[in-house]
This record gives sequence, structure tokens and C-alpha cells, in this order.
Amino acid sequence: MRTARPEEGEPATNPDPTGAWSLVVPLKPLVRAKSRLSGAAGPPLRRRLALAFAEDTVAAALASAAVRDVFVVTDDRTAALALTALGARVVPDAPAAGLNAALAYGAGAARAVRPGAPVAALNADLPALRPAELARVLSVAGEFPRAFLCDAAEIGTTLLSAAPGVELDPAFGGPSRHRHSVSGAVEILLPDVASVRQDVDTPDDLRAAVELGTGPRTSALWAAREPVRDRG
Repeated sequence: MRTARPEEGEPATNPDPTGAWSLVVPLKPLVRAKSRLSGAAGPPLRRRLALAFAEDTVAAALASAAVRDVFVVTDDRTAALALTALGARVVPDAPAAGLNAALAYGAGAARAVRPGAPVAALNADLPALRPAELARVLSVAGEFPRAFLCDAAEIGTTLLSAAPGVELDPAFGGPSRHRHSVSGAVEILLPDVASVRQDVDTPDDLRAAVELGTGPRTSALWAAREPVRDRG
């Protein structure tokens, strides 16, 4: 497995907007999102949490010095309106063929706008995302044709990058860390970027993200929640 082990210290980011990153964020319809949080939240709260996760993720990404624009691929009208208001560019999931097809389509949309920019796929469920940590990850990613960052569980992937002129070739879902590695992407091994690795699928993931410090929308929603009662 090829890995990148950068030197310590905050990297410089590229101030040239033609070189700054375009990110692609996929988001399924909210009604189908975050079913694995059922032990901690009922269906209405899960939908609201999924949107809050995406809003905090997109807001943090757009606040990163390394990022020029964020393309959200979704068919959910509520999410599209909310994320557009934050400054994201929303494109429909025209392929309607699953996560990786949506990401490839989104990368194409990003490159149609800025063909000379590097592109990265980023999960929509990173509510603790910190702009500076994302910038550090993207700085390392920019050194390779394709690179990826594994999730906190060290099984999946939260970010996959591709240099200009290089296909993204996403293979997200399940044990994607292995699939991205064998596809030739370089694994980024960078300390102190937990916020870029902590995606949220389960109640334990959510607790870990809250401990890191989630964004304002997730924090407010989670603080105001009502406990799920056992109906058994």
C-alpha cells in the first residue's frame, strides 16, 4: 500500500483560484438518509440530522482556504435549497445509478466549470469538519495523481482526490479503503485531521463527532433532541 507521510507543520495553500480545489459532495434523498442512526433518532430527526451534517460539512469546506467551490449532487429539493443558500453549486443526480456514479457525474460537472482544477470527493456526513484540517489534507493530496483519506474506522474513505486530467474513479461504499488503495490511489497518512475522518453512520460515530465538536447546525439539533423511547 502506497502512503503519503508529509512533514509536520501547516502547509501553504494555493491562493490562485484556478488551482484551488473543487469538491464533490454526494447526498441521497433525506427520507432515505442515516437509517443506521435509528437507535439514537427517529425518522424525522434522522432526516434533519442528515441535512444538518451536510450543511455543516459544506459550510466548513467552503470556509477552507484550499477550496474554491463545492458541487453537491442530490435530488433532494429541501437539501438543494439549503445548500445553495450556503454557496454550494447543486447538480441533480442525473445517472441515478448509485453513489459512485453520482460522484463521477459531479466531478464532470466541476470540471466543466473549471477544467484546470483538482477535484476531490468528500463525504456529506462530516459534521465536525474543520477548514484548516481539510486544507492540510488537500495540500498533501495535491502531490499525487490520486489520493484518499480513510475514515475513523479505517475501513472506508471520507475523501478521494484527482489531479487535473486524472479520472476520479470513485469506489466508495463498504471497505473502500482497500478498493481505493488497489486502484492506485495513494493513502494519506496525516496526524491531527480527525475531523476529516469522522463520518457519521452509527450512534457511536455521532457521539465521537460531538466529542470532536460538531458544527452549529448539528450541535443545536442534537442538543434539542428528545430521547428515543423504547416502544417494545
